[in-house]
Amino acid sequence: MLHRKKSNIVPESSVQSDVPLAPYTTLGLGGNARYFVPVASEDELLSALVWAREQKVPVFLLGGGSNLVVADAGFSGLVVHNRLRGIRVVEQTDSQVVVEVAAGEDWDSFVRVCAESGWQGVECLAGIPGFVGGTPVQNVGAYGQEVAETIVRVRAVALSTGTVREFSHAECGFAYRRSRFNREELGQWAITAVRFQLNINHPALLKYTDLTRYFANRELTQIPSLLDVYEAVREIRSQKGMVVRPDDPDSRSAGSFFKNPIVSPETFQTVQEKFAGDVPHWLQDDGSVKLSAAWLIQNSGFVRGETLGGMGLSGKHILAIVNRGGGTASELNGLALRVQQRVADKWGVLLAPEPIFLGFTESEELPESAVLVGSSRS
Repeated sequence: MLHRKKSNIVPESSVQSDVPLAPYTTLGLGGNARYFVPVASEDELLSALVWAREQKVPVFLLGGGSNLVVADAGFSGLVVHNRLRGIRVVEQTDSQVVVEVAAGEDWDSFVRVCAESGWQGVECLAGIPGFVGGTPVQNVGAYGQEVAETIVRVRAVALSTGTVREFSHAECGFAYRRSRFNREELGQWAITAVRFQLNINHPALLKYTDLTRYFANRELTQIPSLLDVYEAVREIRSQKGMVVRPDDPDSRSAGSFFKNPIVSPETFQTVQEKFAGDVPHWLQDDGSVKLSAAWLIQNSGFVRGETLGGMGLSGKHILAIVNRGGGTASELNGLALRVQQRVADKWGVLLAPEPIFLGFTESEELPESAVLVGSSRS
């Protein structure tokens, strides 16, 4: 169940100063937060926002840190660490269930709960690190599913005013790897809860090539269950270094660093002509074409494991940028920019980074990157 703890003001003693943010991110790099406070309820979040307004400092809501790049200089405002917990069934029929999940719940754990409960709709999103609250922001997707297909409502708090609002599915403005929360209203909302509508007594989705091949090789005598698919996706992702594990240095990343670009038919034709062969692609409903960012990088002369300082391309999946130990945000930016420039020069396609960038100045920004707030001190 979702619980609320009444609180009128964040105690001064609970606000910490100069807290390293690297341990709170899967990349494990970046500087300190000038101020830092954990919150376990929506009321505590609202109190933290009051404190920030009184101190005249910007606010950033930190979740699982799996899709975040923190600048070496850190963040000059208040980082609010989301620790809201709870899962509850709102309504249920013979064929569907609506579940409300607090934003601070671990995403992969929630997906497992769904698989074990027979709730279909997110089983292919197993193994993705981070919290539930981050999934609608990026419209997380993998192996043929996107969270937008199941989200019916998002509850959020305006960081500037403390206003609480609930967004319908349509109001979230979902598109490929985007929503209103990471585009036109980037950094303006703190998501506190998400409602999902899931199917009951419905087979798992099996349309992604890696998944169908996985089960074909096992010659099963029955249709894979939701839990079977959950475990399969985790195993496939783990083989690519995409499941965070202490014993896997290739998992010290922000997942897929670049989005698969969606280009015009003319650009796709140019890429095909340059390659003089079959280029992996997916036709979109509006006539545009989605290309594989990994294919573009691999065919621009990069190799898995390539490094720049303490950062490198994953040895398992060329689309992930990995902290090899002691890496810096500056080195990460240098490697990412090198990838962007070479792909653009060779194929005429600009790859857009997928993570959120926190604390970076305008001069440090990557092309097409989502930068929340600069690092200048107030």
